Amino acid sequence: MLFELKSVFQNDGEEKQVEYNLDLSGLDVDGVYPFKTPVVVTAKATNRASLITLVINAHFDYSRDCDRCGEPYTREMNMSFEHRLIQTLADEENDDYIETPDFTLELDDVVISDIFLSLPSKNLCRDDCKGLCQICGQNLNNGECSCDKRQTDPRLEILKQLID
Repeated sequence: MLFELKSVFQNDGEEKQVEYNLDLSGLDVDGVYPFKTPVVVTAKATNRASLITLVINAHFDYSRDCDRCGEPYTREMNMSFEHRLIQTLADEENDDYIETPDFTLELDDVVISDIFLSLPSKNLCRDDCKGLCQICGQNLNNGECSCDKRQTDPRLEILKQLID
């Protein structure tokens, strides 16, 4: 979505807000398509003393398989991002500002980038996920298994004999 910001840049105290749905259902994230519903995006640009601030809120459902137990889960995500906008950058290496030379901003690119950088690196169905039994493969979130967990590393077996 193209966000027209000319009035915001030219008028101190000016605000402009837009809300729209961004369809990311076809977006591949590590071989998975985790966006089952559109991302609801709200963006608000504000001019305060010639400093243009863009605040973006993104709300979406994120579906993945748990990295520990393998069970599918869906989590409701609410993310907020803030950026400073400038018409022209003096330094091309400056990542503190987003350049908008023609007073327009392609919001989709900014939102996708922000979401990707904020997604969890470890996908867990819940914070206290117990994972799978290393012996039988049972999901330990559903209950304990009857496997003997006291197995010793065969390399340390000689030390066990010394103790006995």
